[in-house]
Amino acid sequence: MYYLSSLLRPLSGEGIFGFRMWVSLPFLVAAVFLFKQQPQFIGFLKRLKQEPKLIIVLIITTLIGGSQMWLFLWAPNNNAALDVSIGYLLMPIVMAGLGRIWFKEIISPLKMAAIIFAFIGVVSSFVTAGSISWATWMVLTGFPVYFSLRKHFDISHLSSFVCEIVLLLPLATYFISQTDMAFIESQNANIYYFIALLGVVSGTALISYIMASSLLPLNVMGLMSYVEPMAMLVVSFLIGEVLSEGSYLLMICLVISVALVMLDGIVAIKKQKGKNAEC
Repeated sequence: MYYLSSLLRPLSGEGIFGFRMWVSLPFLVAAVFLFKQQPQFIGFLKRLKQEPKLIIVLIITTLIGGSQMWLFLWAPNNNAALDVSIGYLLMPIVMAGLGRIWFKEIISPLKMAAIIFAFIGVVSSFVTAGSISWATWMVLTGFPVYFSLRKHFDISHLSSFVCEIVLLLPLATYFISQTDMAFIESQNANIYYFIALLGVVSGTALISYIMASSLLPLNVMGLMSYVEPMAMLVVSFLIGEVLSEGSYLLMICLVISVALVMLDGIVAIKKQKGKNAEC
């Protein structure tokens, strides 16, 4: 989907976001029925009625999640794909640190070392480049807050995500209405085919992710989550972006951090297999 965004030119990031919300909705509804989530969805709506404060929380997570989905689609067409990719690489490490501070989660020595290397990389970027891209910061601050709020208020499920997409539909409709599709089509004759493909890719990815989360052990799922930012990094280079000299040390530290986190996951999987064998 990251690469597909580049094929939707000259559609703006806002236009792509608007279409993505609408073409993804049928797949979200299908997922609710496919995974027999209707009772949970109805229960969540009743909970919103009983706990009005959750509506405010849902609006906040909708705004954060929506901005992240917009950034994901905007970046490849605006020379920011690499910055966003770096943010996605840093994000799990930042979330591990946040989990330790906010949720008092235990961090293994390998994860702690990964956090230290990531911190060194960020500091080095400030020293050599003078700053870190706002797009990188947006991913780093947005997603950890988004996932933490969902976990804290116990709304980390498909039902809340469907509600978030529905809440984003008015904004999505506005963005689409502001798009001159006649001009877009004159510049990209296949635009409607690519928009349809965007829905298929987005919906298939969502359903596959839900299936994987129920079939795979949590540690394996955690390791697999690093495939996405690495693929995003490859796409960034494929579409012509170049790593600045000031980011070399940051990238080296990131590679080390990711390797340490993955090693930690592998160790955890082996320990779990050992316990299962003893049982």
